Amino acid sequence: MGDQQNAGKCPVMHGGMTASGHSNTDWWPESLNLDILHQHDRKTDPMGEDFDYRQEVRKLDFEALKKDMHALMTESQEWWPADWGHYGGLMIRMAWHAAGTYRLADGRGGGGTGNQRFAPLNSWPDNGNLDKARRLLWPIKKKYGNQISWADLIILAGNVAYESMGFKTFGFSFGREDIWHPEKDIYWGAEKEWLEPSDSRYENVDKPDTMENPLAAVQMGLIYVNPEGVNGQPDPIKTGDQVLETFARMAMNAEETAALTAGGHTVGKTHGNGDADALGPEPEGEDVEAQGFGWLNPNLQGKATNAVTSGLEGAWTKNPLEFDMGYFDMLFGYEWELTKSPAGANQWEPVDIKEEDKPVDTSDPSVRRNPMMTDADMAMKMHPAFRPICEKFMADPDYFKDCFARAWFKLTHRDMGPKSRYIGPEVPDEELIWQDPVPAGNTDYSVEAVKQQIAESGLSIGEMVSTAWDSARTFRGSDMRGGANGARIRLAPQKDWEGNEPERLTKVLKAYEKIAADSGASLADVIVLGGSVGIEQAARAAGHDILVPFMPGRGDASEAMTDAESFEPLEPLADGFRNWQKKEYVVKPEEMLLDRAQLMGLTAPEMTVLIGGMRMLGTNHGGSKHGVFTDREGQLTNDFFVNLTDMNNAWKPAGKGVYEIRDRKSDQVKWTASRIDLVFGSNSILRSYAEVYAQDDNQAKFVKDFVKAWTKVMNADRFDVEKLQK
Repeated sequence: MGDQQNAGKCPVMHGGMTASGHSNTDWWPESLNLDILHQHDRKTDPMGEDFDYRQEVRKLDFEALKKDMHALMTESQEWWPADWGHYGGLMIRMAWHAAGTYRLADGRGGGGTGNQRFAPLNSWPDNGNLDKARRLLWPIKKKYGNQISWADLIILAGNVAYESMGFKTFGFSFGREDIWHPEKDIYWGAEKEWLEPSDSRYENVDKPDTMENPLAAVQMGLIYVNPEGVNGQPDPIKTGDQVLETFARMAMNAEETAALTAGGHTVGKTHGNGDADALGPEPEGEDVEAQGFGWLNPNLQGKATNAVTSGLEGAWTKNPLEFDMGYFDMLFGYEWELTKSPAGANQWEPVDIKEEDKPVDTSDPSVRRNPMMTDADMAMKMHPAFRPICEKFMADPDYFKDCFARAWFKLTHRDMGPKSRYIGPEVPDEELIWQDPVPAGNTDYSVEAVKQQIAESGLSIGEMVSTAWDSARTFRGSDMRGGANGARIRLAPQKDWEGNEPERLTKVLKAYEKIAADSGASLADVIVLGGSVGIEQAARAAGHDILVPFMPGRGDASEAMTDAESFEPLEPLADGFRNWQKKEYVVKPEEMLLDRAQLMGLTAPEMTVLIGGMRMLGTNHGGSKHGVFTDREGQLTNDFFVNLTDMNNAWKPAGKGVYEIRDRKSDQVKWTASRIDLVFGSNSILRSYAEVYAQDDNQAKFVKDFVKAWTKVMNADRFDVEKLQK
C-alpha cells in the first residue's frame, strides 16, 4: 500500500534547497538576519585553511604569465570572435567593470575579490558578455592554477590589454584573494527590476548628490551612468552632472573622471548591431546546457560585427586598437547629432564625417562604419566641468596619458589598501596619498615601561579602552582602509567626529603624547597599548591574570599623508559596541551594528563577546549606563550575559529605544538597555552565543575570547606584518 501511494512521486523536497524555498526571513521578515556576518565563513572555500594565496602568488612566473596573456589578446576564438582580431577592448571592459563597482561610502565592491564571477554581478545588464571574457581567460587560469587568483587575473587582463595597444600603464600589484560565493552583504539597491528608472535612488533625480547612500551607480544593474542619458533620455549636461557625482562616490575627482572616460573610450567599441530582444537570458537565468554563458545571440553567426551587448553600436575612434589621441580628435573635430543604433539605443554620430576618419568594420576591413559617442562622452565636450579638462589634455598629450595611467591604476587598485600589501615586479615606487601611507614605526622601546607610564597616567579604564577602540574601529575590510595604524584619530577629520567624543579624546591624547615623546614609541602604539593596559587591569580585578598580545611598530601619519576628504566617509554613524548612534535612522540600530561588525571583519561570536566585555569596561559613549548589567563596572566579568539571560529579570519598554530590566518579584528597576543590548537575548542565534558566555564554567573562556577578538580588531590593519595578513 505504501509503495502504491508513493508511486510516481519525486523523492526530492522541491524548493527546500533552492531559491524557490522559503527562508526564515521570508517567514519572519522583521527578524535580524545575521547572514552579513557569515561572509567571513570559510566553509565555501575549496582551498582549505592552510592555503595562503598571498604567499603562493610570490612563486608565480610573472614574465611567463604576461607573455601568455599578450598572446591571448590576438588569438580570436570562433565561439566568440574578437573585434578586429583583438580582445583588448573586451578585457579592458571586464577589468573596468570589476573594479568600477567600488564605492567610497562603505568601501564595498571593487575588483579585489573576483566577485564578478558570481551573482548578481555576473548577470548585471551592464556586464553583458563579460562571461565570455572570463571564459577566454580560463586556459591561463587553468595553466597557472593556485598561483594566480581570478581577482588578479581579471584586473591584469585590463593592464595587458592596454599594453598590447601601445599604452604604458602606471604599474600593477598582485595579491587579490578570491572569494567563493556571492557577497550578499553588499547593498546594490532596493529595485526589483534591472534598469528600473533611477528616480527611486534620488530625492530629486535632477540633483545627483541626493542619490541614496552608499550607492554610486545611477540604476540597478549599471556600473556608473546610463550611456543613453538620464533614465535613457539624452541630455549631456544632465548626464555630466550624474557622471561627476557617481565618479566622486568612487573616489575620483573631475580630472580623473575625464581621463578615465577618454582613456577608456580611446580603444574598443560598443556592440548593438542587431536585435537586442533576440538575446537569451543572463547567465543566472540560463539552463544547464549554456554552461554559465548568458545573453546567447542566435544571430551572431561567428562574426564580431553581429554582436549585441549594450545596444549602442560603434567605435569611438578611427583606430580602436591603438591608444592615441583619437578620442579627442573625433569628439572635438566634428559636430554630433543624436541617432539610433541598429538595436534601437540612443547614441550620437558625427555630421559629415570624412570616409577616411571612419573605423573599419570589426569583421570586414573593406567596409567602414560610423563612429559613435555616448551621452557621457558628449558631456566631456559640452559640460562646463569637463570641457576645460579635455582641452588641457588635448594641448598636452603626455599630461593626459600620465593622468589616465594614474587614474586607471587608482581605479584598479583602490580597494587593495596600503602599498605594503602590494606584490610583484610592477609595483610602482611612488606612494600615493589615496593609499593612506603610514611611516614605519619604532620598535626599539620598552613596551613594559610604556605600559607602566600609561597605568600611572590617571586615565580610567573606560578612557583607555574607548580611545583604543575608536582609533581601530574605522578599519574596513572592504577596502583595507582605516584602523589604528597611523594614529589618524588625532588628525582631521577624525579628531572632531562626534563618535570619538572630542573632549575626552583630547584629554587622553595629551597624556599619550607625553608618553610617546618620552619613550620613543609612536602615538599609534601608545593608543593601542592603552587599551591593553585597561583590559588587563579589568581582567585582574575580575580574578583573571591575562596578557593582551601586542606587536609594536605602528607609525604616525602626518596631515600631508592624509586625504582628509576621503576619510570623511569612514566616520561611524553608529557604534553598537559603545552603545551609540549619531541620530535616528531608517534602519534599526542592531542592523547598523551588523554592518559595522562585518566591515571590521568580525564573526557573530566575536561581535557578541566584544559587546559583552565592553559593556563591563565603562566604554559606553557619553558615560551611558545602558547595557551595563553589573554592579562591578570596570571588571572584565561575564555579568552582561549572566544578567541578560537571568529569568528572575523581566524587560519592559521605557521610551523610544530604551528598555528597563526589572526584578520580577519586586518590579524594581535594576538596569536600562538599548535595542543593541536586548538583541543578544531576543535573537535565537545571538542568544545561543550569549548563553555560552553566561555559563558558570565559561568565565575564563569569556575573558580569553574577548582578548582574542580585541587583538584581532587592534591588528586588523597591520599589513606591514606579513603573518598578520591571513
